[in-house]
Amino acid sequence: MHATESFSAPITLRGRTIQNRLCLAPMAGLGHVAYRAIAAHYGGYGLLFTGMCSARAVPTENRHKSPVFNWQDEELPKLVCQLFGAAPDDMVIAAERIQEENFFGVDINMGCSVSPIVGKQCGADLMRDVDRACEMVEKMRKAVDIPLFVKFRTGWTNESGPAVAFAKMLEQAGADALTFHPRVAPDRRTKRPRIDDIRLVKEAVSIPIFGNGDVWDVPSAQSMMERTGCDGLAIGRGAISKPWIFAELSEGFEPTPETYKETLFMFLDQIEKWCDPTRAIKLYKKYCMYFAANFFYGNRLFGQLITGDSMEKMRENAERCFGDTIPKVGKSLNSLMMNR
Repeated sequence: MHATESFSAPITLRGRTIQNRLCLAPMAGLGHVAYRAIAAHYGGYGLLFTGMCSARAVPTENRHKSPVFNWQDEELPKLVCQLFGAAPDDMVIAAERIQEENFFGVDINMGCSVSPIVGKQCGADLMRDVDRACEMVEKMRKAVDIPLFVKFRTGWTNESGPAVAFAKMLEQAGADALTFHPRVAPDRRTKRPRIDDIRLVKEAVSIPIFGNGDVWDVPSAQSMMERTGCDGLAIGRGAISKPWIFAELSEGFEPTPETYKETLFMFLDQIEKWCDPTRAIKLYKKYCMYFAANFFYGNRLFGQLITGDSMEKMRENAERCFGDTIPKVGKSLNSLMMNR
């Protein structure tokens, strides 16, 4: 596929330019610095987002020791830090640290629906307290000059209206751009996203809307842009499985079987570089589930890649599975593996 204007046109926020319409969606445990190094190798994106960073921790966090709030300096012109928190004042102090570190922007997590986050009145719980959510945006907007993003989802009911109203309030409060995931919070990934809800949100506000949810490949990316009119895409697990998807969409990159092998071994190198052995194994095994979804018999390959309890064993597994012969790539991603 050739690069298309719909993906390649720039967007300007507060005087800062995003070079194209493609972003990595913020994802806990997946959008870490090791993965981002792989995405940077292939390029083609406008922005990358960190995983969730605690607003209480960020102000005093040591970037060289933190498992989440860490980065390579060359990332910063295209890197947005995502925060989660319950108290607006905590979020303000954290946002000020993010601005001081020269990130492109800061993102507020109002979409995570897992119990440990919602139970702390963070993430999607903010959609049940719109006054607190808007206060958070207003105070952060006054405190920092960098672009302010908010990621949110449909809400807590199957109605579209609350998400549309919420988007309007976020814009009025000072958000510069929104990432919208059209699933109800309790559903997680058990149901398909309601893509047409993105169109309703887009039509209700004047700030850029990045659509998010089940973008796996070029056809699904084109479909979301065409069906919804959204300004750009925030690609999540599809980009984890295929770190070159941004280059595929914006630059016409065409992966070969060797691309898959190269990616796996780069990931091994990067995860060992950035993580202690215990965390490296945990994150590597999590990554392999999405990576293996690219292949025929992906479940079997996944099991073969993650057998063992040391990084030495993980590398041996990779060399065995991708040595003389590269596994056959499937026509599409294994949906059962992708929705775990």
